Amino acid sequence: MIETRKIRTAPSLVFDASVGGIEGAPLVLMLHGFCVSRYYWNNQIPALARAGFYALAPNQRGYAAEARPDPTVFENYAIEKIIDDALDIVAAAGYGDKRFHLVGHDWGGSLSWIIADRWPKRIASLTMLSRPHPASFSRAMQCDPEQPNRSRHHKELLDSAAGPRLLAENGKWVRDRLARNGVPQAAIDLHLSVIGNPSAMEAALAWYRARGSRDPIGPIKVPTLFIWGDADDTVGRMSAEGTGEFIASDYTFAPLPGVGHYAADQVPEKVNELLLDHLAKHPA
Repeated sequence: MIETRKIRTAPSLVFDASVGGIEGAPLVLMLHGFCVSRYYWNNQIPALARAGFYALAPNQRGYAAEARPDPTVFENYAIEKIIDDALDIVAAAGYGDKRFHLVGHDWGGSLSWIIADRWPKRIASLTMLSRPHPASFSRAMQCDPEQPNRSRHHKELLDSAAGPRLLAENGKWVRDRLARNGVPQAAIDLHLSVIGNPSAMEAALAWYRARGSRDPIGPIKVPTLFIWGDADDTVGRMSAEGTGEFIASDYTFAPLPGVGHYAADQVPEKVNELLLDHLAKHPA
């Protein structure tokens, strides 16, 4: 069973989160990416709860209606603040400075790489979906002739007219993108219930517009599972397969034939199998 919980981290920041399991059980924090929402983890939360974990999947800054500072002030969406949100949510959920499992997808994966790099002693395990290690991705941008084209949307989303374009015709751009990557219609409708309005979409786009430069991330010292679908339209084989070179701990690479960018929605049972096996090997 999935419940919705409001998590307040500051007077002006209240995150709506999907939760499952018994509070106090080992925590699994799950961070979604762009074009989706906390509902991306709907098929994982019950499985984690049955396995004895406490799963927590928040709508992140800007996606949560009560944690949506002005998106025209890009500093409100600086990556440092979004990282702080994740750790503040862990603390507000009652886990203080305890170790926890971290699962990230897409933009949530970008945050998760940084968190695992900076606080390896806090992270019992890292599970990554569709987001290669930043060093592997950077190399692919230079050496893989296909990767810049796969990533062209990063620049396109900086356009001030991107929000209206993505939401035109009842969110056709979002719907088409998710459908091309195998996301079921019911899940698409759930995600658009969160981001299918101008306020939420502009806040989601502010993550890209506030991006700026980042410090390099070193080899990850946390046990890591990387799930990548070989039909992912944004992440090519070079950056995916190269990720293992930047993991200085137990590492499992799980390529999924025919699967797109949104594996947790497209092949939830396979993701659950891989995730639960990984967590069992690396208890908090």
